[in-house]
Amino acid sequence: MKKIALVAALAAISAAPAFAQSSVTLWGRINTTVESQKTGSQDRIVRVQNNSSRLGFKGTEDLGGGLKASFSLEHGVNSDSGTASGGNTFWNRASWVQLEGAFGGVRLGKWFPGSYFATADYVSMHNHDTGTSADALYGTQFTTNNKVSYFTPTVSGFNAEVGVAAGEGTAPRAWDLAVNYDMGPLHAGFGYEKVGIYKQFAVRGLYELGAFTFGGYYQREEVSGFKSRDVGRLAAMYAVGQSEFHLNVGGSKSGGNGAFRLGGAKQYTLGYNYNLSKRTKVYGFYTKTDYNAPGQLDFNSLAVGVRHNF
Repeated sequence: MKKIALVAALAAISAAPAFAQSSVTLWGRINTTVESQKTGSQDRIVRVQNNSSRLGFKGTEDLGGGLKASFSLEHGVNSDSGTASGGNTFWNRASWVQLEGAFGGVRLGKWFPGSYFATADYVSMHNHDTGTSADALYGTQFTTNNKVSYFTPTVSGFNAEVGVAAGEGTAPRAWDLAVNYDMGPLHAGFGYEKVGIYKQFAVRGLYELGAFTFGGYYQREEVSGFKSRDVGRLAAMYAVGQSEFHLNVGGSKSGGNGAFRLGGAKQYTLGYNYNLSKRTKVYGFYTKTDYNAPGQLDFNSLAVGVRHNF
């Protein structure tokens, strides 16, 4: 019995490094505001507003030889009511598995398109492109399901993602391309998306100059057989101490048809963030979107809120 116990102990000790090479993390974001909102000609209302709060699990395992496996499961939560966002889909934000190494990475499953993160999301610095102050003009079909993507390694500041959605059932096959450049104060990106007769491409630039950060993107959105639409947005941030001052101005020209909501509009957002720590901030903003397309109602909101990452 002593020999058996000794063998078991030695086996446990020898297996310990393998277990140490794996990790699973619970993480999330709770982001909630109190807002005074006005939509069209309706009376102004006060709401407690969720801003894309989420709960997730992510993990990695070192397989040796430079090869690593990873996964992500992410669920949207309505922080104002405790209900699930995204309808009946539980892992409504992400559910993917990936193998990566010196060759790059191959991912299978569900996640947001890289073309969006490389362009519109990158310049939305004031509140992570969430809630009522999110970019209302950027055009995308947001294909997230049944995807396969290849992620390149980063070389001289450049990396890319090339993805395809299978187009299962009645859904059309979709293609997505994202290219990013991050080196010193300069950050740039390119995104391209094609879903059936719909396609869009966008370029983005961001430059850090001391306490100031300036950025913006330009997008062309097209639907086969209809007039194209141009979208643009400029963003600026001034950071001093724990404070951040933000200004965003966006606009679009009308085009396409009503089914793809390619109407003209203007959007303005003025925001202030006070970072209590690296994980927690209090903030406020005023956002206003003016539409000139039939059936779309103007909107504005004055908000104060708290965001906590964990």
